[in-house]
Amino acid sequence: MKLRFNFRLVFLVVLLSAFAIREVALELRPSFLRPGLHLFAYVGNTADGTVSAIDLIKLSSVATIPVGPGPSGLRAHPTRPEIWGVSSTDGYVWVLDCRSNRVTAEIPVGSEPYALDFSPDGRTAYVAASGVNTVLAIDTLSRRVIARGRAGRRPWIARVSPDGKMIVVSNRDDATLSILDAATLAPMGVVSTIPDPEQIVILPDNSKAFVTSGTTNQISVVDLKQKVLLTNLALGGPPNDLVLKPDGGELYIPSRDTHGLLIVNTGTNEVSDFLLLGMSPSSATFEPVTETLYVSDFDADHIVPVAVATRQVGRPIQAGDGPSTLLLTPGGDILLVIDANSDDLAAIRTKILQTGQASLSPPRPPTGLIPLGGRPRDLAIKVF
Repeated sequence: MKLRFNFRLVFLVVLLSAFAIREVALELRPSFLRPGLHLFAYVGNTADGTVSAIDLIKLSSVATIPVGPGPSGLRAHPTRPEIWGVSSTDGYVWVLDCRSNRVTAEIPVGSEPYALDFSPDGRTAYVAASGVNTVLAIDTLSRRVIARGRAGRRPWIARVSPDGKMIVVSNRDDATLSILDAATLAPMGVVSTIPDPEQIVILPDNSKAFVTSGTTNQISVVDLKQKVLLTNLALGGPPNDLVLKPDGGELYIPSRDTHGLLIVNTGTNEVSDFLLLGMSPSSATFEPVTETLYVSDFDADHIVPVAVATRQVGRPIQAGDGPSTLLLTPGGDILLVIDANSDDLAAIRTKILQTGQASLSPPRPPTGLIPLGGRPRDLAIKVF
């Protein structure tokens, strides 16, 4: 018996497949991304001296760009399609053009830079050169150093205040915080802190800075208006990250040694709450619409979502081997997590990570795992 080819059935299958593919594409495409725009992640690979450029719509790596040994401090320029970073080993700032995936500038700044920060308008970049005890200001258009200032011994990080008027620098070797004028880098004050100060966050009203220590279980709280130390706040464990709530009211501190999350009230300068999370909480990022804090647990290989308003801890979500640095795309659609042990990037749709859903359903795998270079560490996201 001869079989007849059913054109109607084939047409129906093709049509339904097309609709299914379209729905999946729409689901994966972030809600804010208009046609013609690109959404990329950039990851610094410290072992390779490269940056991996990743298309977050296709969830694939599109380029591996040499930027120099010890890439660190990756930041997306606020207004231009550029990623900036430093070569900690060779002592220069590099600029990567997002459209061509090529390094377009290398700006010498001195030995051992580790991070950089931008002025609010993006016209100036600031970097501390730890090996020469210097802070530099770079014009981001001409790519030239336009000012130099002295910091303390072994300056670690230079942070710009939200109003763009101050540069706050943590000096590891003399346990101080230098406050400089952003326009001239002239000194405005020096405040003693806890030993080995490192990370800095500044409140939105520019009134206070909170500073971590690399060796103690404390953070320093500094009054930036009076330029005095307010307190050294005991935490019970060393801080591994500092994440400030956008309104400035709370500071979230994952701590591996305490196996949990410390919450600091920035008005009273006190630890107001503690949440037990798991084995070794290490890094966090905040989603403001749902007020969800996502915390990576390095040893447990998962992400813990926390509803900060209710202090509800959601069910952990598996994210790869050794999740560390994590960051949300604009709009909060995709959570990106660097897996330090397996050298890859987990891209997770936040719809499956909402705290209410996660607490009721079993863990799901990430949307995608994208291979990276050796020892990935820093992460930046850019829409262009």
